[in-house]
Amino acid sequence: MIAEAALSTAVAGSLLSRWEARLKLPGLLILIFSFAIVQDLRLLAPLIITAALVYYLSGLPLSYLFSRLKLPGFFLLAIAIILPFWSGQSVLWQLGPLALRLEGLLGLLLIATKFIGILTVAVALFATTPLAQVTVALRSLGIPWLLTDLLLFTYRYIFQLARDLQRMRTAARLRGFVGGSLFSLKTLAHITGSMLVRSHAQAERVFQAMALRGYGNTSLPLPAFQPVLLDFLLLSIAVLLATGFVLGQYIF
Repeated sequence: MIAEAALSTAVAGSLLSRWEARLKLPGLLILIFSFAIVQDLRLLAPLIITAALVYYLSGLPLSYLFSRLKLPGFFLLAIAIILPFWSGQSVLWQLGPLALRLEGLLGLLLIATKFIGILTVAVALFATTPLAQVTVALRSLGIPWLLTDLLLFTYRYIFQLARDLQRMRTAARLRGFVGGSLFSLKTLAHITGSMLVRSHAQAERVFQAMALRGYGNTSLPLPAFQPVLLDFLLLSIAVLLATGFVLGQYIF
């Protein structure tokens, strides 16, 4: 709890956290898309430096980034095992049927750098922007309110569904259930079906309660948009950097 409080304090005081979400979201998304189209290896160093700078401005510790890169890192590991030995014609080293190829190594370098850069900026974006602000920013970009509300509800209730599933699994184990065999499939199917029925019933109750409180009134205004000069300056820098990465494909 102390570590989480310290992390929240560090993030709250960062420059990226103070950036108006309705300008930060399009700015960093444009930067992410510019990362994705990079194909020139000479742009990889500026790309990773830019991503590191964005993450530094978020005030997040490196340990937080590493913890978020673990799961997607398995995808990168699979590419690292296959690509250098599969793609290209220039053989650098060979042992029997295995041949390490130059084009595969360069392709791996390109994919890995873009992968890390994109995820770094994405982690900084969503770690410094509460989900409520993200939905407001999406609404301001023209995303239908129904989709943004669906995003909020999904995030809100996925944790409750996980707790319900954990309680059902605990109850099943207390009654002698042992998973990991074909005979357990029937019990798992019952648990899954029960979760679906309970989730549907809960969704109906939540919707009815919200409808009684006026939910669905799309005429409600968005929160006041009060950017400062620094917000526009950061957006301009992000757009200029993205433009540089795009034009760099043709200049160099």
